[in-house]
Amino acid sequence: MSALAGTVVGGVRRARWFITSLMGDRAYDVYVAHRSARHPELPAITERQFWIERYREQESSPQSRCC
Repeated sequence: MSALAGTVVGGVRRARWFITSLMGDRAYDVYVAHRSARHPELPAITERQFWIERYREQESSPQSRCC
């Protein structure tokens, strides 16, 4: 792979990471990593339950958001 192609691929990967982080798509992965690092003795909740609780919290205490 040429240097230019490597630079383009790297840029696309960084842009994808930024967009998914900005939109919150990685929130469950971040939660699981935190939970396993800080509280390894406790099991992590399922991804479905995580999103249910996250949206419930957002609705019960709304903060500044776009929608």
